[in-house]
Amino acid sequence: MTETQRKPVRHLLGLSGGKDSAALAIYLRDNNRVPEMEYFFADTGAELPETLAFIDLLEDYLGKKIERLNAGRTFDFYLKLNGNILPTAKSRWCTSELKIRPFEEYVGDDEAITYVAIRADEKERIGYLSKKPNISAKYPFIEDNKYKEDIIKILKKSGLGVPKYYDWRSRSGCYFCFFQRKIEWVGLAENHPELFEEAKKYEDFHRQHGRSHTWSEGENLDQLIARADEIRIKAKELQKIEENKPSKSLMDRFDNDDDDGCLMCFK
Repeated sequence: MTETQRKPVRHLLGLSGGKDSAALAIYLRDNNRVPEMEYFFADTGAELPETLAFIDLLEDYLGKKIERLNAGRTFDFYLKLNGNILPTAKSRWCTSELKIRPFEEYVGDDEAITYVAIRADEKERIGYLSKKPNISAKYPFIEDNKYKEDIIKILKKSGLGVPKYYDWRSRSGCYFCFFQRKIEWVGLAENHPELFEEAKKYEDFHRQHGRSHTWSEGENLDQLIARADEIRIKAKELQKIEENKPSKSLMDRFDNDDDDGCLMCFK
């Protein structure tokens, strides 16, 4: 292919269903920064209903199609390929198979720039960096010195606000994500009891095959939900401690930066 025939660089923004990637899409579009932006969403087949609803709302706001990846290849498909062994924080095959692989397949050999929604107050988090030489990354929120408070303002000004799951959960991602806090498992049981039961089925399957892995560290979901009142009390105590810290604001309850969650899923 000659220089004159070379394909133009593709500009890509992955949407997780979380606040930061949504705010970045709105920010860049409303400022006409990247008119030719392509949007994509890697649907794992295990998304919260609130996440899918927010992606639909965002698509309407952006006025441009959000490409859904992973058609026909959901979590259960890759679970079988991985020996029916559930993913863990140390073995995140769910991220590599359901997020990274479909993204890189979507890009192919095209030269591409991916726009990553890491904020100025979390510069130490580098997020997903492709090993493919044709894919590079840009960080507009870092470049423009945008902080968490700015992200919330962007979402409020747009009229979209934050996704509804932030009422009880600090992250997007699969409903059974092993990075969930214990109080968020309680929230899942309260808000989506049918999904909580589905998550228990995965644990039961593991147990039946002689494996001890549980979604939440140190206990299975039956044990966790049996002490839901205790977990609620502890969560309230921790919330009070956080709220009384001078550096904390109400915006911090939307943050998910205090653990090792995967940015490819959660931003």
